[in-house]
Amino acid sequence: MIELKKATLRDIKEMQSMVVSEVRDGIILKRSDDEIATNIRSYVLAKEGNRLVGYGSLHIHSASLAEIRSLIVDKAYRSQGVGKKIVNFALDEAKDYEVEEVLVLTYSAEFFKKLGFLEIPKTDIPDHKIWADCIKCIHFPVCNEISLIYKIV
Repeated sequence: MIELKKATLRDIKEMQSMVVSEVRDGIILKRSDDEIATNIRSYVLAKEGNRLVGYGSLHIHSASLAEIRSLIVDKAYRSQGVGKKIVNFALDEAKDYEVEEVLVLTYSAEFFKKLGFLEIPKTDIPDHKIWADCIKCIHFPVCNEISLIYKIV
């Protein structure tokens, strides 16, 4: 059974191990251990027993905007609802914080569209997001990620 739990500092090494190939391929943005530690409260883990099978983060950008980022599910657990469970947890958390919109940049737009996200032009993404994160990407400035937004009702 897959259970969700908030990440702790002790989880960072295992989290980093899980994303090595996705970081190398430019699918997930590389984050240092210190950056993850600074934002550890934003991460939720999906675990089956003691095994980490996925995780994601709800990063707050402003009083009205948050972002789901660093979403990863172990290949052996994909298409089993783990990613959906992590995203729904993040959306519930965003509602609790009274965030108005949740942004995602992804190569898996259809997955997010099924969860109620709507595609938006990249020009609608706040500049501080671009200069804080996108500039670190191996694909910058030619990015094929799709930007989507979820409006909290």
